[in-house]
Amino acid sequence: MSSQDDIVLYIEEAKEKMSKTFDSLNVAFSQIRSGRATPGLVEDIKVDVYGQDMPMNQIASINIPEARSIIIDLWDKSNLQPAEKAIQMSGRNLNPQNDGNLIRINLPEMTEETRKEMVKIAKQKAEDFKVSIRNARRDANDTIKKSKGEGVSEDDIHGYQDEVQKLTDEFNSKIDKAFTAKENDILTV
Repeated sequence: MSSQDDIVLYIEEAKEKMSKTFDSLNVAFSQIRSGRATPGLVEDIKVDVYGQDMPMNQIASINIPEARSIIIDLWDKSNLQPAEKAIQMSGRNLNPQNDGNLIRINLPEMTEETRKEMVKIAKQKAEDFKVSIRNARRDANDTIKKSKGEGVSEDDIHGYQDEVQKLTDEFNSKIDKAFTAKENDILTV
């Protein structure tokens, strides 16, 4: 395999890393509360069941019957107490109510201050994920630079680095758009 082929693989790896980073951002955004309830607020909360920590969405069905209400129906009712405790300890400011059959979470109306705080959290997450995108760019560019002299010209290296920069710009733009959408979602009353 030639060095040119190797470089194409490095660029594909960088694109894959950036894509996974963007997917992770969407998951992180789903966990930030907006004006209405979403399963993402609780589905990744780890519950100690059967001697191991399992995400809520693997031990229960999560439903949103109303805009500010979450209902968690555990498949094994003996896990109600551990699930309720996990939600309380999650640090997400959720107040679960266990009726012996289901767990209900009623989300209070968000105040202006709470909305601004959620936007701040979303902005910080977006910036953190942009750093991950830049790290993928740096790793790809470092690897491309190492190919100099192995049958790859200086001009080719610059061309490949431009390609990596275009990928970086594309994913940063996607992150900006996702943040704007989340911000609008949070601020919509």
